Amino acid sequence: MREAPSAQATPRGRLNLGYGLHRHLEAALDSLSALLESPLSTLMTAAVLGIALALPAGLHMVLGDLQRLTGDWQASAGISLFLELGATPAQAQGLQAELQQDERFSEVRLTAPRQALDEFRDSSGFAEALGLLQSNPLPFVLAVTPSPQQREPALMDALVAELKAHPAVELAQFDLRWLQRFHAMTEVAERVVRVLALLLSIGVLLVVGNTIRLEIQGRRDEIEVCKLVGATNGFIRRPFLYIGAWYGVLGGLLAWLLVSLSLWQLAGPVRRLAGLYHSEFRLGGTGFVTFGLLLAGGALLGLLGAWLAVGRHLDRLEPDRIR
Repeated sequence: MREAPSAQATPRGRLNLGYGLHRHLEAALDSLSALLESPLSTLMTAAVLGIALALPAGLHMVLGDLQRLTGDWQASAGISLFLELGATPAQAQGLQAELQQDERFSEVRLTAPRQALDEFRDSSGFAEALGLLQSNPLPFVLAVTPSPQQREPALMDALVAELKAHPAVELAQFDLRWLQRFHAMTEVAERVVRVLALLLSIGVLLVVGNTIRLEIQGRRDEIEVCKLVGATNGFIRRPFLYIGAWYGVLGGLLAWLLVSLSLWQLAGPVRRLAGLYHSEFRLGGTGFVTFGLLLAGGALLGLLGAWLAVGRHLDRLEPDRIR
C-alpha cells in the first residue's frame, strides 16, 4: 500500500516535467518568432551586441597568439658568453666542459674565432673589407642554453650575473632580454583587454535591458490583462527572458563572424611579415570552442540583462498600482 503513491508519483512527475519543457520551448519559439517579425531592429540590436563582444574576443585571441609566439622564443632563450681576447682554445674548451656538467644548462656550444669570422664574412657582405684584417678581432663565444627549469626571468638574471663573474668571461649577454620586456607589455595589454571586456559586458547588459524595457512598455496592456486574470510573474517574465537570450545568441553569432573575418583579413599580411623574419608564425583561427564561448557568453549576458530589466519594470505594472 505504501508503494502505490510512489508508483503513481513518477508518471505524474514526468508529466509535469514534460509540460514544463513544452512551455519553455513554446516561449522560446514564440520569442524568436517575435524577433523575426521586425528583422531590421533585431539586426541592429544584435549588431551592437556583436561588436561589443567581438572587440575583446578578437584582442584576446591576438594576444594569445603573441604570447604563444613569445613562449616559443623563450624556449630557445640563450646566453652568449664572449671570452677574453687572449683566451686559449684549451681555456675555452675547459669552460665548455665545465658548463656541460652543470644541470642548469641543456646545451653549450663553442664557436671558435675563425669560425665566427667566416660566418660573419658570409652573412655580412663585407668579405673584401674583412680580408684586409691582419688579425682576427673576434673572441671565443659560448652559446649557453639554460634548462627549462631555469628560464624564469629571476633565475635567468642570476645565471647571467654568475657567468659574467667568471674570470675567463669578458661579456655575458642574455640574447632575449628584449623578449621579457615584450612579454611584460603583453601582460599589460591583457589586463587592458580584461577591463575592456568588463566595460563592454556592462554595455551589453544596458543595451539588452533598455531593449527589454521597450518590449515591456509595448506589451503593457497585454501584461495588465494577464495579471488581472491571475498570471504569475514567472509566466509573464518567461518570454522576455528568452528575448534577451536570443539577442545574446544572435550577438554572439555576429561576434564570431566579425572575429573570423578580421583574422582572415589579417592572416595574409601577418604571414608575409613573419616570413621576412624567417618565422612560421600564423594567427590562430576561431574554432568550435571560441564559437561556443561567444554564443554562451552572449546568451548569458542577454539573459542577465533581460532578468534585471524585467525585475525592475514588471513590478510597476501591478493591477493595484495601475488603478
